[in-house]
Amino acid sequence: MKQVELGRTGQRVSQVGLGCMLMGTTTDEETSVAMLDRFVEAGGTFLDTANCYCWWERPGSDGGESEALLGRWMARGRRRDRVFLATKAAGLVVNADEARLDGGGADWSRVRFDGAGAKTLRTSIDDSLRRLGTDHVDLFYIHVDDRETPLEETLEALAGIVRSGKARYIGWSNVRTWRMERIRALCERYGWPTPVALQQQHSYLRPRTGLDAASVVDHEQLDYLRAHDDLSLVAYSPILRGIYDDAAKRRGHWMMERYAGPDADARLSVLGETAAELGVTPNQLVLAWLLHQTSPRAIPLIGPRTLEQYEASLPALGLALSPDLLNRLDAAGA
Repeated sequence: MKQVELGRTGQRVSQVGLGCMLMGTTTDEETSVAMLDRFVEAGGTFLDTANCYCWWERPGSDGGESEALLGRWMARGRRRDRVFLATKAAGLVVNADEARLDGGGADWSRVRFDGAGAKTLRTSIDDSLRRLGTDHVDLFYIHVDDRETPLEETLEALAGIVRSGKARYIGWSNVRTWRMERIRALCERYGWPTPVALQQQHSYLRPRTGLDAASVVDHEQLDYLRAHDDLSLVAYSPILRGIYDDAAKRRGHWMMERYAGPDADARLSVLGETAAELGVTPNQLVLAWLLHQTSPRAIPLIGPRTLEQYEASLPALGLALSPDLLNRLDAAGA
């Protein structure tokens, strides 16, 4: 697995990150450990988790299962020095029992997050380090942008966490471009650590016209990232829950609500034709396409639930796409 630079930090991470959200809940421990072992053996280093994963899958949980599993895995194999470890705060749900649906899942309209206040962040990093069994994380994200807490309070607290050595770098997720610009300006003004990673939902399909979603990369955000290469795009849900491979699954899938329309239809058609010509699946081709992006560069996060899903993603790493083929994929659309 190739290594790429995170922002302009000089820190190298694997070109693909392993999303650990489902580990310890939907994905059992044995399967999770096998995926982690295989990922590291293949040269993977970038592991992504959060302090709230997966509260919606288990009655009585407020999250933390994924971090705890990673902690046990690192303790057994002493792999801490071989991985770049990212976790998140400000997305912990304070009313989990109220928002959790019977049988798993959540009513997101009822969810209330703990926010990015200074006290909350200091408690969150300590709790995460305890579950992970380490004295620091490499990347500490604000998981859900908190518009109620003054940015100065959040950023000063993050600066203190970096200064203490509990986190090396900071990042942001699910945030609008204008907010990211304000965050960066405040960091520059006060000499606080500037975010080096922006974790957003990003894929081959483009968001539909009129979509209002802070978590999905739009044209403006792509333009912003091109102009600021010190901020790496970490792309979550790159294959949109696997819907590229299954037309039946796409119909009525909630993920398609963000993309459905003539543009998506045209891009799906070209993607399917090209994947068939190459002898790969559309999911694999989407991952390969993301890995070939340079303006801006993207680091996709794969979040497999099973070993089969993990193994199915690997062919994308060795798939070379010619300039003509990339142009064909990029030009597709209504």
